[in-house]
Amino acid sequence: MANYFLRRNNSYDLFDAFNSLFTPSVFSERSDVMKTDVKETEKGFLLEVELAGFDKNDIELSFEKGYLTISAEKKLTEGEDEKYLRRERVTKLSRTYYAGDIDKDQIKAKYENGVLSVDLPKKEKALPESNKIAIE
Repeated sequence: MANYFLRRNNSYDLFDAFNSLFTPSVFSERSDVMKTDVKETEKGFLLEVELAGFDKNDIELSFEKGYLTISAEKKLTEGEDEKYLRRERVTKLSRTYYAGDIDKDQIKAKYENGVLSVDLPKKEKALPESNKIAIE
């Protein structure tokens, strides 16, 4: 199975061929939050996800059946004397990507300076068995 990332909202347009390779399959309410850079390396993929304002403990990653889900939730407490007229800071985000044949046991993640880096190593391809028959 190939490694690739699904297009957003299953929508297609004329210029979607290239962009669909690195577009998340599930978007949060606002598409400008949780911006992600995807880089293909020699051994896999590197995702760099912008999660400014979240602590490391606010972030969860899961990988199941080729899908990587990144979720972040920050619980804000409102004091008795604080009455917000408007809140624009996002407190809950989630994005899911299809990554294909990834070695899930080797996935590594690091969170530093508001950026989550996720290393997704590709599964090593097994060498095909030889069909040659020895001649005596």
